[in-house]
Amino acid sequence: MQLGAHVSTSGGIHTAIDRIEAFGGDCVQIFTQSPRTWRPTNHDPASFEHFKERRAEAGIGGVICHALYLINLASPKDEIYEKSVAALENTVDVACTIEADGVVFHVGSHQGAGFETGLTRTVPALRKALKRCSETTWLLIENTAGAGGTIGRSIDELAALYDALGAHERLGICLDSCHLYASGYDITKRKELDRVLTEVDERIGLERLRALHVNDSKAPLGSNRDRHDNIGEGLLGEELGVFLTHPKLQKLPAYLEVPGTDGHGPDAEQIRKLKELHARATTKKSRGGSAQKPGKSA
Repeated sequence: MQLGAHVSTSGGIHTAIDRIEAFGGDCVQIFTQSPRTWRPTNHDPASFEHFKERRAEAGIGGVICHALYLINLASPKDEIYEKSVAALENTVDVACTIEADGVVFHVGSHQGAGFETGLTRTVPALRKALKRCSETTWLLIENTAGAGGTIGRSIDELAALYDALGAHERLGICLDSCHLYASGYDITKRKELDRVLTEVDERIGLERLRALHVNDSKAPLGSNRDRHDNIGEGLLGEELGVFLTHPKLQKLPAYLEVPGTDGHGPDAEQIRKLKELHARATTKKSRGGSAQKPGKSA
């Protein structure tokens, strides 16, 4: 498993590689523009080449771009819908240029209109974005925590989107540990996680699962509240290791989206904690018993 994080691109898109390398990460997720505005960033073309060069030099594995959180492809409001479609397409274009592996996005909310109505609105937008994808840069639908009519709160809803788009060859998914937990999937239990991944395989195909978001949760199981917490500080705690070490997930890139030590996002300490948790959980599995937790003497 590749373990990395979402990092800033302040100073140029290529600086993300410098940051993730300094943090000790194996893979990186970025925004291609400010997450607080619709206006796309006017990137210096030279920074795209520099990004690819630095990625190779640093030996960074997975690279994904996260689309704006402002996007709502199910919005009944034409202005928001059109801005959302344009923003997603712009992210896809930049992602293809830097040869990213995928674009992760949240579909948005049907805002009370109902899932089927939201699906009808969403599918044409995604077809347009998929036409812009390259052979190596996919669109990845992320599961959601499920609040406010959001689409993608369950494996069933992800599968419905996948089916409606005709199982497009460049369409995949990204699973978020916090969102799964908040949506009622108790991934701290191996049997439940087995069931979730079996459902993914039967409805979509595990080969379409291309990335993971690894986040602890401040909100309880089934709360439908999207509240990420730092590694080891939330309700998943040590049992997040169940998700981290599942055999069917080991070849995937896993990205942190946590508050970080100072509230400014993932950092070297959080990546270190993630790698240590993965190591402890792996040891626990190999011994078939309880892993010794940090700070406890033998």
